Amino acid sequence: MLTYFSADWVFPVSTSPLKNGIVSVNEAGEIQEILTEAAAQQRQIKVDKLKGAIVPGFINTHCHLELSHMFGKVPEHKGLVEFVQTVIKSRSADVAEIQSAMLIADQKMFNQGIVAVGDISNQLISKEVKLQSKIHYHTFVEALSFNPERATATMDFANEIKNQFAPLPATVVPHAPYSVSPALFALINAAAEKDNAFISVHNQETADENGFFENKSGGFLRLYQFLGLDLAFFKPSGKTSLQTWLPAIKKQKTLLVHNTVSNKADIDFARDNHTNLYWCLCPQANLYIENTLPDVDLFISERLKITLGTDSLASNHQLNILTEMKTLQVLKKVEFEKLLQWATLNGADFLGLSHRFGSIEVGKSPGLNLIQLSEGFEIESDQVIKLA
Repeated sequence: MLTYFSADWVFPVSTSPLKNGIVSVNEAGEIQEILTEAAAQQRQIKVDKLKGAIVPGFINTHCHLELSHMFGKVPEHKGLVEFVQTVIKSRSADVAEIQSAMLIADQKMFNQGIVAVGDISNQLISKEVKLQSKIHYHTFVEALSFNPERATATMDFANEIKNQFAPLPATVVPHAPYSVSPALFALINAAAEKDNAFISVHNQETADENGFFENKSGGFLRLYQFLGLDLAFFKPSGKTSLQTWLPAIKKQKTLLVHNTVSNKADIDFARDNHTNLYWCLCPQANLYIENTLPDVDLFISERLKITLGTDSLASNHQLNILTEMKTLQVLKKVEFEKLLQWATLNGADFLGLSHRFGSIEVGKSPGLNLIQLSEGFEIESDQVIKLA
């Protein structure tokens, strides 16, 4: 049995939007047809038209589900160094509390039209929630150790967690340049090449990150003091963070997350040294932590492959991709169709799911969301109605 949906606009993403378009799906949610209003009338297909726009399900390429219990516990606008310290000090909680918070967050993401998530994990605690979820999860198991002597042990530990996530897809990835030694980067890269796995890494979230690699200065010195790590072994590269670490990842598909202070020179360097990069923006988290946003206009002019993420409820008030889109439209004047591609097809492509998600095409099961747009395609609300 087929179900037909029609709205003021249908945005397939892979093709031009259809005014008064109609989409049919079977009971499994697979797209069967995409029709113009004229074609439907010719075939005498009658369907009530919905007010709004039909778009594919959203892809959240960067989330920390296991931090959901930290909602409201971290002060805003304190900067990344203070944020990291607060998370380290406050993330421990009762297992039941963590599980409950994750279940609620997962259900909310599903209700808000998210169909796939690239999720950061440091432990196994999110596995049961992901197994039961209606959302597709790819888990990025973070390896963290800036001490080069701990590289092998850290990698072994991360691999053990990754293997325990089976049968769910999982990959070992570096946390961030300031928390992963060159030796650990090499081990992660070797494993990714062996398994042909894609990689996610936090990149250039704050000016302090660049300062640390350029001349061993800034707020990260306080972070390492807090962690009790002797930095005598570390020699600054004289280069920005991105230009220091990126050569360690040779060729694997890689998602750079946040990119708050990435500039033209960094982008040029990245393009010259890596051919398969995606750039994830998490605007609400950037505002929550650093009260600033990346140079989105630059990213657009440089034609970067951009995806969207929410980060965690420790650094965000919600995990709603449409809210992230609306933030960029309001504050950075990004046109809707560009935002929609970032939130759907680009994310599906990075996660290797474009055969199923990301666009409204016959044979795919991308999920269908109804959202509200103005006549000028401005997002009027962050409320989503799931149609299929």
